[in-house]
Amino acid sequence: MSYYNKIDGEKIYLSPVNIDDASIYVKWLSNPNISDNLHSTKRVFNEVNEKEFLNNRLLKGDYIFSIIRKSDDKVIGTTSLNDIDNIDGTATVGIFIGDEDNHDKGYGSDALRALLNYGFGVLNLNNIELKVFDFNERAINCYKKVGFKEYGRRHKAYYINNKYHDVIYMEILKDDFYK
Repeated sequence: MSYYNKIDGEKIYLSPVNIDDASIYVKWLSNPNISDNLHSTKRVFNEVNEKEFLNNRLLKGDYIFSIIRKSDDKVIGTTSLNDIDNIDGTATVGIFIGDEDNHDKGYGSDALRALLNYGFGVLNLNNIELKVFDFNERAINCYKKVGFKEYGRRHKAYYINNKYHDVIYMEILKDDFYK
């Protein structure tokens, strides 16, 4: 696949998503270790519906990027800015490192910093939020490391593996990111 360094990080770069990578995403999203954290375990993934999903999000105006490891130009995940409101300066961020061999190596926080710098510095956003499930401690720690702060919690709002979990809402402001 061809990737393009649209947004540069330290260990990674962000490339516009390549729809032809859908088979890789289906493989990752079929793994409960990944999909449980993304509220997508209930979905059945295949290349056709994943390509349709990506195309619909792009048509909606979401910015979706492949996370590419600089050392070998390998795709290891995706990140996106969704529900962008240019008047209020808000958006929602999504991210996952799908290749489990690349967890706990700093790629996620590097990708988030690069994406936030783009969102705040290029798109002139002011407030970027996300949601995460209470059991996803790795992600929560990553988000805090980058500067996100919890602003709310919806209790027992996500049911997975015979248990209810809290949904945690976090945000980061432009001024706080650049401090």
